Amino acid sequence: MSVTQQAAPAVTTPPAPPVSQKDGRTNQRSLGRRVLARPEVGALIAAIGVYVFFFAAAPAFRETSALATVLYQASVMGIMALPVALLMIGGEFDLSAGVAVTTSALTAAILSFQLSMNVWTGVIVALIVSLAVGAFNGWLLIKTGLPSFLVTLGSFLILQGANLAVTKIFTGNVASDSIADMDGFDQAKKVFASEFSIGDVNFKITIVYWLVFAAIATWLLLRTKFGNWIFAVGGSKDSARAVGVPVNFTKIALFMGVGAGAWFVGMHLLFSFNTVQSGEGVGNEFLYIIAAVIGGCLLTGGYGSAIGPVIGAFIFGMVSQGIVYANWNPDWFKAFLGVMLLVAALVNLWVRRQATRR
Repeated sequence: MSVTQQAAPAVTTPPAPPVSQKDGRTNQRSLGRRVLARPEVGALIAAIGVYVFFFAAAPAFRETSALATVLYQASVMGIMALPVALLMIGGEFDLSAGVAVTTSALTAAILSFQLSMNVWTGVIVALIVSLAVGAFNGWLLIKTGLPSFLVTLGSFLILQGANLAVTKIFTGNVASDSIADMDGFDQAKKVFASEFSIGDVNFKITIVYWLVFAAIATWLLLRTKFGNWIFAVGGSKDSARAVGVPVNFTKIALFMGVGAGAWFVGMHLLFSFNTVQSGEGVGNEFLYIIAAVIGGCLLTGGYGSAIGPVIGAFIFGMVSQGIVYANWNPDWFKAFLGVMLLVAALVNLWVRRQATRR
């Protein structure tokens, strides 16, 4: 009698999943590190500190009307700081930005008044002139290869002298004639210099434009091909050109963006005060750059955001008005602003080091 032995079915064990090997290159940074990597984080920390300081030091600073004044000061500065910041991310400077605002306003005022034309004609011509100045700066930069510091310093001197000389030729003094009673003035004032109320407090329309422009600039930087071009040419224009980025077009467009910003702010000033002083704007170019640097833009280009200059301009507004509300000597304003610039630069440096530390 034979016994048939049947083998038990083999039990197969599924292979163990491979153990993922992680090293310093593949480890994902923590949420805190990713937040610290944002260019505007240092400016936000500084803005909170400045706000708390003046909130405690100046009781009048706590009023809603004070906030409206601070936001207005910040908006006028911030509208220009945005295109200046984009230009800095692209690796260039524009020292003519301050006087370019005055050039735009004078062009619209003098043309409208001397030719007895509708003010909208002057507004359009001023836009063309502002864009042409920006295009000229970009074109000269590309053709000569000179640093933008020198190119725009020359433009600054040319515009400053032309503002004063041309105004004296047509008006006989250093200010443009009032255009308050000319056709189209009321409509243009509603567009560029109107107000709106929230409760019992009046806010300037520039605040709305400022935030809208900031949103557009953020979208442009983060969601468009042109935004990639800006970062690329700011990081290394030779490398950017090697991968097909239109470096010349990008730089000229950025300079024209500064011209467009100068036009808008110039129109606001013109239709707010009806007349323009030809010597205004000198020194404002440094304030625009300061707002961008406080906001996290590097002087070497290739790094920054559009939100950062918004916060930097807000710090400027808080400082300029906070000193007044605290009843301090306004002569200390520039000194305080300089301290804020250095502190913000150090905070930004610390934040970047914390973000990149492993």
